[in-house]
Amino acid sequence: RIVTALSDESGFHLSHESLCQIEISSQLKTLWRPSTRVCVLTGAGVSQESGVPTFRDKDGLWQKFRPEELANMNAFLANPDLVWDWYQHRRKVVREVKPNDGHHALVKMEAFFQNFTLVTQNVDGLHARAGSKKILEVHGNIMRSFCVRCGEFATQEHLETLADTGKAQCQKCKDLLRPDVVWFGEMLPEDILRQAEEAARACELFLSVGTSAAVYPAAGLPLLARDSGAHVVEINPQPTEISRYMSEVLTGPSAKILPQLVAL
Repeated sequence: RIVTALSDESGFHLSHESLCQIEISSQLKTLWRPSTRVCVLTGAGVSQESGVPTFRDKDGLWQKFRPEELANMNAFLANPDLVWDWYQHRRKVVREVKPNDGHHALVKMEAFFQNFTLVTQNVDGLHARAGSKKILEVHGNIMRSFCVRCGEFATQEHLETLADTGKAQCQKCKDLLRPDVVWFGEMLPEDILRQAEEAARACELFLSVGTSAAVYPAAGLPLLARDSGAHVVEINPQPTEISRYMSEVLTGPSAKILPQLVAL
């Protein structure tokens, strides 16, 4: 069962239930054409539907460790083995799951729309595994690692040799390797964020999918798109902090809703 909520011009959301299909506004249907400029933002909810734990639900990985023990540079330098082992665990989780129907629907959207940008807060690489090509990873990718001294990226072969050692050592200079992810207190990659903001400003249709809209600056992209004149659609199982500001809210799992949009 999918609960759908549509907003009127006042921003008040009217909810109803549908056993099979979501109700899609006429404006969204009109925009669903190859020439429409589209930007999509995905968050942890999309990966969660593949079995990747989130940081904010009751079963999330953050419940097992305090974030400050694992996800900042000072903590990493103080206890690199702990951080490395935790990220090795996360990599193992990611390798064992598969992209879901929502991921595959986004691949089809990329092929359908002539101007399409996928921005993701997720670091698991599932979008690429599904077949998406143009991806802006604003928080990085845990499947990559680089040296804190020389900046050299580790090869996949080298990372595989480290899998059982518990040590994160650069093959070139022997200093520490760290995951290529944005940690607390670090800036998002400037060029990637700039491209994401440009896509949000330029798009006619913006989809905010599976994100709690709580982590900035990425969470500000839907509002940036709205303020730039785009029709902004939120797709999420629960209401978020920005639901009231959306042009249209489709409540339910992205793996169910996105394929229905592709079928328009």
